[in-house]
Amino acid sequence: MNTWKKTGSMLLVLFALKAYGQLSPIIPADKKDRLNMYVKKSGPYIGIQRGKYTVLELGVERQWKRIQLSSARTQGIHLGFNYNFWRNVLGYDIGYWSKPSRLGLTYGLNLVMRTDFDHTKVGFVPVLGYQFSILHLQTGYHFLAPSNKGFNMETNSYFVSLRVVLINNRKTEVKKGNKKLFQDRKN
Repeated sequence: MNTWKKTGSMLLVLFALKAYGQLSPIIPADKKDRLNMYVKKSGPYIGIQRGKYTVLELGVERQWKRIQLSSARTQGIHLGFNYNFWRNVLGYDIGYWSKPSRLGLTYGLNLVMRTDFDHTKVGFVPVLGYQFSILHLQTGYHFLAPSNKGFNMETNSYFVSLRVVLINNRKTEVKKGNKKLFQDRKN
């Protein structure tokens, strides 16, 4: 009879723990109680763009990442220039990209200006890419505004670009609601 009491007591405790576990979630439902981690990174990049012409790229990039258990969204902006030494074409780019998941593709849009020092064209470039660690591989198409007299600038229409971002500034924050729990600065 003593073993029945012990078994019954044990089952009662396990049932109570299981019922309590169903009522209190592991991850709090209130967003104020969740831990959020943010990482901000910036640094210069160097890259090569290949299409009909080979172009050297230089610039700076800033990235923001919000890290959660289920996902991590990364966003970035960049400002840079590129130069085609063989055709004497200079270009300026400013752009934004977003990576909605850890292993997903990056989607972005660049505003561009190209000049051969006699004529200038402006336009936009939708880009699709993949970022891993410090490497960012992108492909896109330059939609440049048409110019008068049918002038055709010797610049890439379709292209593939590979950039290496050299992170030299990183800031990490851990917040619970609006309260900072941890802040790390590395310059």
